[in-house]
Amino acid sequence: MSQNPKAERVTSLGKDWHRPCLKCEKCNKTLSPGSHAEHDGKPYCHNPCYNALFGPKGFGRGGTESFDYK
Repeated sequence: MSQNPKAERVTSLGKDWHRPCLKCEKCNKTLSPGSHAEHDGKPYCHNPCYNALFGPKGFGRGGTESFDYK
């Protein structure tokens, strides 16, 4: 992480981040420390990304309310 005195530093997943750099690996949404999911050391927003990628499969049993997020 480069030294930028104007960027606020936050800590999440055991690392320091610039606040705008802590983003969901899938959708790029900016995240807040402690209010996001983690998989293999990478941050994800809880919904829809983490739930769709790593949550239980089969919700809705194939109806219009189920989807496969890629």
